[in-house]
Amino acid sequence: MKENIICYFSASNNTKEVANLLHDYLDSDIYEIKPEVKYTLDDLDWTNKQSRSTLEMEDESCRPKIEGSIDVSNYKNVIIGFPVWWYTFPRIINTFVENINLEGKNIILFCTSGSSSIEKSLEDFKEKYPTLNVKSGKRLTGRETKEEIITWINE
Repeated sequence: MKENIICYFSASNNTKEVANLLHDYLDSDIYEIKPEVKYTLDDLDWTNKQSRSTLEMEDESCRPKIEGSIDVSNYKNVIIGFPVWWYTFPRIINTFVENINLEGKNIILFCTSGSSSIEKSLEDFKEKYPTLNVKSGKRLTGRETKEEIITWINE
């Protein structure tokens, strides 16, 4: 069994950059959660009440389609990364989580955000998926040292 896989969604490459740092630091496998329809800048305009991201986040049942799938059965830890949208994780993370088997895995969350913490995302995730073994969560900026990342994952 392998130790870690990093699964991440990145709409504007910020989360991708941090995921790649984690990948390098942890010598882990990596998987990008890709939407079937890529998000445009207009889709991500949180000030527009009719933008795609706004409409998705207002609809609790929304599950944006994703490309492909991955089998995580050979991993001990599944590290899931995402940008914070409306103080929580984007609905595409629901799509991902609900289409793979995470039972028995250690789930570690990380987010990227200019100002929001991960607390609400972590709380929402645990509430939505109470049977999953969620170990921790952290807001990352990409400025963390390798030692800080390894210490966090090992905690």
